[in-house]
Amino acid sequence: MTDSTIARRGLLLGSAGLGLATTLPAAAATQPARKATMTATHITTRDGTQIYYKDWGPRDGKPVVLSHGWPLNSDSWEGQMLFLAEQGFRVVAHDRRGHGRSSQPWGGHEMDTYADDLAQVIEALDLKGASLFGFSTGGGEVARYIGRHGTKRVAKAGLIAAVPPQMLKTATNPGGLPMEVFDGIRAGERANRAQLYKDIASGPFFGFNRPGAKPSQGLIDCFWMAGMLAGHKATLDCIKAFSETDFTEDLKKFDVPTLILHGDDDQIVPIAAAALASAKLVKNAKLVVVPGAPHGLTDTHKDRVNAEMLSFLKG
Repeated sequence: MTDSTIARRGLLLGSAGLGLATTLPAAAATQPARKATMTATHITTRDGTQIYYKDWGPRDGKPVVLSHGWPLNSDSWEGQMLFLAEQGFRVVAHDRRGHGRSSQPWGGHEMDTYADDLAQVIEALDLKGASLFGFSTGGGEVARYIGRHGTKRVAKAGLIAAVPPQMLKTATNPGGLPMEVFDGIRAGERANRAQLYKDIASGPFFGFNRPGAKPSQGLIDCFWMAGMLAGHKATLDCIKAFSETDFTEDLKKFDVPTLILHGDDDQIVPIAAAALASAKLVKNAKLVVVPGAPHGLTDTHKDRVNAEMLSFLKG
């Protein structure tokens, strides 16, 4: 991590966060590579990557673990974190490697490593009987976690506006989106990612491009800020990860109660090739379709999402 990066993060995190950012690399260097280590707000993974996490609510509450979407970070879950923590749950959310307040390694921006990072957060906090929820790209992360690590620490799972089974159109996935769509996102990322994030947020992500929509400048600015905090390499590589990864076999390994929740006006991850297809692969999944909801429904339809999550967790 460069001095300029530390300085920029310090402005956002305050003096306590700056102290962690400046001392963790030295501490991590002395740790054996075999085991993840942790501080109050970060774990250092086996490959030396620092993963920032939030741990809200009572420590003896049932754990809920949240994985965020592209190009965001754990802040995007705050509406759900506050609500569930106030209901007595212990709510944990991390910034994916290369995103938010986590460090920005050059590599590892693919689903296997994302899932292994999630596993190390769960293991470092010794969470058991956890309910894992993934939004968008985070849904792929949760699916791959279960595919690679099983459900020994998992009680329930949730896929919210999630990318599984696969976003890309292929011979075996004819309902997916053509590669040209993702090539266009990559081109925008390389040309002017700041403008790309503004365009996505002010348009299809929150459904602000629909007739009669009332755009929230606050939500647009928050999306843009989160995207710009993430590393350029991380957000670029993640486009391939969320679009091309096939989670079919991962979904077949789900053996815990699973909530699949999606808006039927999702312009980013169309429901037909995502939630409706996943519900056919996950045994005994509960499918909830939110009428008129866009991709960013955790904000635009926060009360409905929170109610569905709470009902599922208590059910």
